[in-house]
Amino acid sequence: MKSITADPALVAYCGLYCGACGKYLRDKCPGCHDNTKASWCAVRSCNIERHTTSCAECVEYPDVMNCKKFNNIFAKLFGIVFRSDRAACISQIKTLGVQGHATEMTRLGRQSIKR
Repeated sequence: MKSITADPALVAYCGLYCGACGKYLRDKCPGCHDNTKASWCAVRSCNIERHTTSCAECVEYPDVMNCKKFNNIFAKLFGIVFRSDRAACISQIKTLGVQGHATEMTRLGRQSIKR
C-alpha cells in the first residue's frame, strides 16, 4: 500500500485529497485528474472544460455552494454519509493554495475536511 504524501496533483477538482483516499492508496484508483472512468462527474467535466485545477479557481461561482454542479443532491448525500465538507476544502485551497491544501490533508491523514 502507498503512503500518504503531499502531492498537489492529487487534489481533486472538488477539493477532496485523493492522496489520502483508501482506493488510491491501494492502487484501485488513479486519482481524480487521471481517472478517465469518472466521466459521470459534472465537477470534473466542468473543470476540464475550463482548464482549471479545482473549483477554487472558478470565477463564475466564487461561492461554490451556489454552483449546481458542485452542490447537488448527490454531493449533499456524500457529505452526510462521509461527514465531508468539500466546500471547506475549496476554501482551504483558496487560502493555502493547492500545495498547502495537500500538505494539510497529508498532515491530517484525511481526504476531506470533516463536517
